[in-house]
Amino acid sequence: MTIRRTWIGLTYIVFTLLLIIPLIEIFTGSWADGWSGFVEGLTRKQSLHALQMTAIIVVVVTAINTVFGVMLALYLVRAHWIGPRMKRLLNSIVDLPFAVSPVIGGLMIVLLLGPNTVIGSFFEDTGFKVVYALPGMILASLFVTFPLMVREVLPVLQEIGAQQEEAASTLGAYSWYTFWKVTWPSIRWGVIYGVVLTVARTLGEFGAVLVVSGNIMNKTQTATTLVYQDVENFNVVEANGVALVLAVFSVGLLLLMEWAKKRKEVH
Repeated sequence: MTIRRTWIGLTYIVFTLLLIIPLIEIFTGSWADGWSGFVEGLTRKQSLHALQMTAIIVVVVTAINTVFGVMLALYLVRAHWIGPRMKRLLNSIVDLPFAVSPVIGGLMIVLLLGPNTVIGSFFEDTGFKVVYALPGMILASLFVTFPLMVREVLPVLQEIGAQQEEAASTLGAYSWYTFWKVTWPSIRWGVIYGVVLTVARTLGEFGAVLVVSGNIMNKTQTATTLVYQDVENFNVVEANGVALVLAVFSVGLLLLMEWAKKRKEVH
């Protein structure tokens, strides 16, 4: 019993040191110059631009990941025309971002679509810039977040089986009708978990976006890269203010996740 209490106590200590104290420091640091300093730090041109860029990336990445993540999960579980070897290969590709550093992922995008590459030059000539622009930042965020939706939905599909879907198909239901009336009610909470995780991961993405964006002020900065630049320039109050906004949003996502779990248990 004593050993158990010791481990619980150590867990609380580590939790406090790694999460609670840093959050308190961010909160107090953002208010070091009072309300006016906090508002001024958030209403700077670069802060508004960075938060706007972050919001755009979050919305686009979450939408793409939701659609294609659910589709890929369905294919990996339900598509019988995909052989076992191909499914294992696709599963490995899905998990690739977990094994590769985000910085390496961003570098891969630069080496493939950068302005000095064949593909990148082609897009540049057509007036569509990928790297050091918003499309590249979206691609980098997609790379690091894509597995999250698949890994949330895939186990649910495996657990519920295909009997109800096959029965609906036998009765003459179209594939889309079967999905919305049979499959979707069973996977919707898994999709919600995937959306929450995708939003949180996209909000906090730094390495891949930093490499791909070039971190150009008022052009290709996100909230996380702006915090990095502010810290480098000793603008600590401004950095804490932007970080506080991200932290509050992340805590809100955590509460949303807990609410979703309770709703799932009720239903």
